[in-house]
Amino acid sequence: MSSENACYSIGIDLGTTHCVLSYVDLQQSEREEVVQHVFAIAQLTNAGSIDEKLAFPSFLYLPHDSEFAEGDLALPWHSNNKLVAGELARTRGVSTPIRLVASAKSWLCHSGVDCRAQFLPLDAPEDEVTKVSPLEATIQYLNYLRAAWDYAHPSTPLSSQPLTITIPASFDPAARDLTIEAAHRAGLNQAILLEEPQAALYSWIQSSQGGWRKQVKVGDIILVIDMGGGTTDLSLIAVTEQAGDLVLNRVAVGDHILLGGDNMDLALAYVIKAKLAAEGKNLEPWQIQGLTQGCRVAKEQLLMNADLAAVPIVVPSRSSKLIGGSLRTELTREEVTNTLVNGFFPEVGIQEAPKSRPRTALTKISLPYAQDAGVTRHLAAFLVRQVQATAELNGFDPLINHQASFLHPTALLFNGGVFKSPALAERVQTVLNQWLTAEGAPPARVLQGVDLDLAVGRGAAYYGYVRQGNGVRIRGGLASAYYVGIEGAMPAVPGMEPPIEALCVAPFGMEEGTEADLPTQEFGLVVGESVRFRFFGSSVRRDDPVGTLLETWSDTELTELEEIEATLPADNYQVGEVVPVRLRAAVTEVGTLRLEAVPRSGDARWQVELNVRTREE
Repeated sequence: MSSENACYSIGIDLGTTHCVLSYVDLQQSEREEVVQHVFAIAQLTNAGSIDEKLAFPSFLYLPHDSEFAEGDLALPWHSNNKLVAGELARTRGVSTPIRLVASAKSWLCHSGVDCRAQFLPLDAPEDEVTKVSPLEATIQYLNYLRAAWDYAHPSTPLSSQPLTITIPASFDPAARDLTIEAAHRAGLNQAILLEEPQAALYSWIQSSQGGWRKQVKVGDIILVIDMGGGTTDLSLIAVTEQAGDLVLNRVAVGDHILLGGDNMDLALAYVIKAKLAAEGKNLEPWQIQGLTQGCRVAKEQLLMNADLAAVPIVVPSRSSKLIGGSLRTELTREEVTNTLVNGFFPEVGIQEAPKSRPRTALTKISLPYAQDAGVTRHLAAFLVRQVQATAELNGFDPLINHQASFLHPTALLFNGGVFKSPALAERVQTVLNQWLTAEGAPPARVLQGVDLDLAVGRGAAYYGYVRQGNGVRIRGGLASAYYVGIEGAMPAVPGMEPPIEALCVAPFGMEEGTEADLPTQEFGLVVGESVRFRFFGSSVRRDDPVGTLLETWSDTELTELEEIEATLPADNYQVGEVVPVRLRAAVTEVGTLRLEAVPRSGDARWQVELNVRTREE
């Protein structure tokens, strides 16, 4: 959209556990100090009670028809509101978890479910609760933020301002597309996406007011560890130089790891469950949901207040019919420290990979959580896998031992509410520096000055300001190289399928909004009948240019992505005809890959976007 008449650059941290809306005034002079604002979001904190808070909890509560009186849920911009979202939804969900929708963002990246299907809350009885889809929940959050902003800024509605929405760096193309769809359905058609670790780094740059150039130098490798409520994101940023100016280059991102504060809350819930069992008080499975929410609140209080030794917890009952009513216990500081520090951040060696276990054939439908809760093991595997991430970076002279077994970060930036606990941040720093010391590398220094709760939202707004031509921009592009499968031609052989080669259609680092023409080689495209497109991704093959054709590869080099089934229209061709085509690839502004097939003659074009898990043509 045109920004000529825009007043603000707005950033939304669409988080797993809370959302933040930040903005930068675009009318200020570039010579002035950039003023950053965080929008205080009006929200219900109790029935009939409204307060303004900087964070909007990412929760929906689906009440019973008779649960609230008329007017209890009225909002300044909607007197007849029926939606229970934000702070009131979170607090109500502690006592009635079967009506609470949580972690919608994590579901968006789950390839095993239809994110448009209504199945949340997952374990809620069908006859008691009208469920919603993860996509619908996301739309509701964005609709709420838009309405709150528009009420406070009627002359500059959110839909008319440049908008950046953050996502995990590891979000797959399908999850990126669903996020953009949610924004569009909330009336925010101008939204673009930004990876959360990059947003955190932008926030650090902005908050330093130019001082960041004194804290990093050419050859530095910044490790960004972003651990929020639902995911752990790992990114590496290399510092180079161009025309005398420092340049930041995003060189690697980690896998999508569903491991975060939610896992910690559940772990603490099981600690409490065991303690109650020792007292002869056994809990039903459904009560664990409410207990988990109670542990989250207690954990935050203990981590933020060093004077607290324990916080009381009430284990909810489903209704007054439950004999004995609610149970009361407490969560202690010692339980939190031992469970979280040693359980989630164990002291391990750099070669210790995440543990896996044989999976049971039949499981309940749930989020694909990481099997190993050891964040430090995931970090070790990431750094080992990315040991060559800067090897081909132009002008980069890494300040590391060239015999290193893993990439040596020189600086560390924490982000996410998990690291508000000094004990957790210090453990990560200690383990990382143990690895570095063992290989003769200097310890990684911690970059200070980021608000762990607000950094991503603030960084997103600042990124929009940078896109106007101001400040420093982090070079990113695709975090993986992408390949499409090409089936080889061979006579039929019993028990053998035709070989598959992998054609690079989008190289590592290809910028959003750019296109790439593949070499003149033609391929055959089957039209008019159901076919499947096989795609592959690689975060380690960084040097393959467009058109590279791989005949063989190892499992560590390429990972096969979710295939796309489609029936391409035959138009003027015969059904099942193999049409000679050339390929062209483009990366859209929201980071999804579009593959276009162009025939030798005529106006026909066939497009497939690597942004949906199934596609109807």
